[in-house]
Amino acid sequence: MGKFYDEIPDHLIEWIKKQHMFTVATAPLSPTGHVNVSTKGVGGTFHVVDSRQVWYEDLTGSGDETIAHLKENGRITILFSAFEGPPTIARLFGTGTCVHEFGSPEYDLFISAVTRTPGSRAVIVIDVHKVGTSCGYGVPYYEFIGHRDTLLNNATIFEKRDLEAPGFIAEKGMKAIWG
Repeated sequence: MGKFYDEIPDHLIEWIKKQHMFTVATAPLSPTGHVNVSTKGVGGTFHVVDSRQVWYEDLTGSGDETIAHLKENGRITILFSAFEGPPTIARLFGTGTCVHEFGSPEYDLFISAVTRTPGSRAVIVIDVHKVGTSCGYGVPYYEFIGHRDTLLNNATIFEKRDLEAPGFIAEKGMKAIWG
């Protein structure tokens, strides 16, 4: 049976830290706009500050709708599902209060140049106002084999191209992907 909480309970904080992936959902205010759902799975990019705040390192990808939606209205839901162990689904309902883009002083407060993940474009800070759990009985078991390295490998190559051509938006560099 599902439960709702006003903050992330301690037992869920520990469970969240063990998950290999999470899903982010945002939507624009426009009734004709679509909901954006993005699965994230690079290890070490999701962080729990406390029972009411989380943040994650937003990596490059095929779109940037999450940040656009957050700048418009702040609404965001993070979903975690158990693919091993007891069945559990947890949703963190919140407000994206800060989008700190790469290169800003605020970004550097969260991520140093040493710990930055290749392709990292922003830090998304979320104030959690509700947490919902549900049974997860319909979620299948999956064996975690490992994280894919394609995104990180490509981002490293693209960022190297940008550094080799400063001031120039390389046709196939990270700046070209971000726009």
